[in-house]
Amino acid sequence: MKKIRWGIVGGGEGSQIGFAHRAGVAVEEKYDFVASALDIDPAKAKEFGIRLGVSPDRAYGNWQEMLQSERARPDRIELVTVATPNDTHFEICKSFMEAGIDVFCEKPLTINVEEARELVKLGKKLGRVCAVNFGYTGYPMIRQMREMVLRGDLGKTRVVFTQFAGGFMAESNWQDDPRIGWRFDPKKAGVSAVTLDLGSHAMHLACFVTGQKVKRVSSDFAVGVAGRELEDDSLTAFRLQDGTIGRQWVSGLAYGRIHGLSIQIFGELGGLRWQQEQPNQLYWTKGKEATKILERGAPYLYDEANRAGRVTIGHPEGMPLAFSTLYKDLAEVINCRKEGKTPDQSALTYPSFEDGLHMVEVVFSQVDSSRKGGQWTEVPDWDN
Repeated sequence: MKKIRWGIVGGGEGSQIGFAHRAGVAVEEKYDFVASALDIDPAKAKEFGIRLGVSPDRAYGNWQEMLQSERARPDRIELVTVATPNDTHFEICKSFMEAGIDVFCEKPLTINVEEARELVKLGKKLGRVCAVNFGYTGYPMIRQMREMVLRGDLGKTRVVFTQFAGGFMAESNWQDDPRIGWRFDPKKAGVSAVTLDLGSHAMHLACFVTGQKVKRVSSDFAVGVAGRELEDDSLTAFRLQDGTIGRQWVSGLAYGRIHGLSIQIFGELGGLRWQQEQPNQLYWTKGKEATKILERGAPYLYDEANRAGRVTIGHPEGMPLAFSTLYKDLAEVINCRKEGKTPDQSALTYPSFEDGLHMVEVVFSQVDSSRKGGQWTEVPDWDN
């Protein structure tokens, strides 16, 4: 089977996300990295692409040049990853989709609901594979958690609690940090900072592991560092479609917390908890029994979890390999489409543009609720 021709826009030298995508693609071994537009500076974009092994004629200075050239090539890229600032996602995704190229977009999908809905409609119309990088869903133990919930191991779910709270935005000289400053600029980040940037990951995990959408929210946004236009801390109560109680805390002010993403879910028969900093372990408490630690790679896990693993039990797997799981899913879906086959159902769990749209709708509802003093606010369930 021929490898899928892959390219990336954004994620240049020094970018953590860019590295994670390139590493994820390399691990999967189902892709050829053939095109790039890696930096806002054209010279740096070309130089870094060439240094990474991209042919000089396909190491582009910007995404417009990349699009124009690739769409005319018989060997054009088949999948493009968009790893640029939030406010550019809509135009870049739309342009590549219209050129007949599948898209894997960093979250958030867009910075407003209308553009997200337009991308969902366009993807369906064109038959494109359209994914959003809620990359933590690629961890094997998150897939194990999902299967345990959906198979009824916990019974009816009662409460889900998510956090994404760290100290990475707590410095008072934040304006001087190019990786931080733009996140509090409404023109670049949109209507929200940490709730959109971090909270959407945590909220999507709640939806992913339960198989439910968020129905309504009650939010409190706050600014802890003077001068910021957007929130650096937020607290949300929410309800899922099936009535499950939800709680979420998101913050960039939590000194002493390194990464801070975690999820806990409690049902009538037991509870599960997982944190991203120790991703190989899932804690499972059945009723009043002693808590068990389920280990990644163990033979007692569900197939959906072990399908996402790559190394034997006891060896750590990290974020780039979680990203690689999503690239594995996308490769299977893209290749099955070419061959007229049906992909494995696990591959179809990749975060779609519809998932990206739902998270944009959730965040806008959270913003609206906060502006109204925490009033319970319905999340649109858009029928596209």
